[in-house]
This record gives sequence, structure tokens and C-alpha cells, in this order.
Amino acid sequence: MKKYIQLAAMALLITVVASCGGSGEEKVKGNDYLVTIKTDMGEMKAILYDETPKHKENFIKLAKEGFFDSLLFHRVMTGFMIQGGDPNSKNAEPGARLGTGGPGYTVPAEFVKEFFHKKGALSAARQPDQVNPERASSGSQFFIVQGRVYTEQETGIDMQALSQSISSLRRSDPDNPLNQELEDSFNEGGDETFRIKAIELADRLSEATGLMIKMPAERVEAYTTVGGYPPLDENYTVFGQVIQGLEVIDAITAVGVDPANRPFEDVHMYISVEEMPKAEIVKKYGPVYQ
Repeated sequence: MKKYIQLAAMALLITVVASCGGSGEEKVKGNDYLVTIKTDMGEMKAILYDETPKHKENFIKLAKEGFFDSLLFHRVMTGFMIQGGDPNSKNAEPGARLGTGGPGYTVPAEFVKEFFHKKGALSAARQPDQVNPERASSGSQFFIVQGRVYTEQETGIDMQALSQSISSLRRSDPDNPLNQELEDSFNEGGDETFRIKAIELADRLSEATGLMIKMPAERVEAYTTVGGYPPLDENYTVFGQVIQGLEVIDAITAVGVDPANRPFEDVHMYISVEEMPKAEIVKKYGPVYQ
């Protein structure tokens, strides 16, 4: 039985095929902060999410204090993201290794299913799970997603999540009849029959384990149009979105970088926030609160 589970899970992993939700009504009552991120490659405008209040409050606080001004986008990876917010990057010598600095505190994770890593997402950097099992965010380092456009096939089933759900169900609920169905399919036809059966049972496995196996429609639409980086979802806190200036991300990712992904020519940031009515932000930048 144990061998079956191990082999089945491995078979699924081998077959991995490599917009913010809401009611659709504008939430335009009251004021909000419009974020301006000026860089050597152009300017971006962004909003921060009310649903991630700790991250929003912290980012606004640091921006008002001028914390980010003249820091670098010290880690730039084409097809992935641009990262900055390390205070050690201010006036850093060329070639200096960066990425370990911060304000001396972390921010608790705030995962919200409606927010994901589409292009332009502002997401909090953090230490890896091995030393940070609660996935707390860096107090100041953040990244902005570039990613790429995915096909519908790539966004249909998360095969890694499907494999995890099978292993999780076996451990937590060994008498669940789904386990027997999967075992029978493996015994009858091996890896391929098992894979087909697992995909067929994806909805029931998701319901039984609470794991998201099928990507929601709004994510599929975003990842197959504007693009992004779905492997980060539910692993890093998304707390905002660029609403103007996505081309600046592309410009920054086009620069040359060293082996540590630091640009050869420094790319500075200057971040400010301006409080204004949400209705005014919508008038200028479109339906950003959907």
C-alpha cells in the first residue's frame, strides 16, 4: 500500500504540465492611498489591498517615512519578478550581495484567495519555509511580478496540488473511499490509468482535503491574458497591484544582471503615497477595485 502511494504521487509529479475576484461592483466609497513608484526606467502607479491590512499599513508607513527612497531593485529575473526594499542597497557598492536587509521586524502572512500573482502584483518577499514555517513577510522587501502568459492547459489542473491532496487524504482519512478508487485504478492500469482517475476525482479530492486543485476561472483568465507567476500563489502575501506602468516592469527585467541577478546598472526606486477618494482613482485608472 505504501509503495502504491509513493509511486502514484511520483507519477503525478512527473506529469506536471509545465484578477482579483469580487462581486464585480466597484468599492469606491471613502478614500484610499495611491502609490507612486518612480524608477530610473519609468513610473508605476499601484493600489494596496484593504484585505491585507497589516501589509498595507506597514508599506504606507515606510513610504511616508521615505524608507524606500533611493533603494535598489536589487534582484531582477526576466519572466519572474523585480525585487527591492533592502535598506542595505542604499549606496551599495557595485557587485555587493544584497537581499538580507530589513527594518528589524516581519509582518504576519495575510493570504487572501482573491489575490494572486498576476502581472503587476505587489507581493511580500520572505525567508524560506525551512526557517520561516509561518511564512511571515519581510518588513520591507517586496517584489513586483512580471511572469509570463500561460496556456489554458497549463492553468487547468495543478498536478502538484493534486498529488499533495492524494497523499494528504491517505494520511488524514485512510478509510475514505476515494483512496480505494485510486488504488484500484493504479492496480488495474498503472501510472497512466491512475493519472486519469486522479484528474477525474479532482473536485472530490479538493473537497475532501481543502486543497485548491483546479485554478479558479478568474485566475485562468488573468494568467492566460496578462500573465503572471502562479507557482507563487498561496505561498507569498499579495498585498497590492500595479494599475499603471506595467511596461516599466518589462523595461527593468530587460537590463543585464550579474550571477546574483543584481542589475549591472543600478535601478533606483522612490516611493510615495497620496491619499485621495477611491472614486477619483477609479476615474483616472479604471475599475481597479473589482
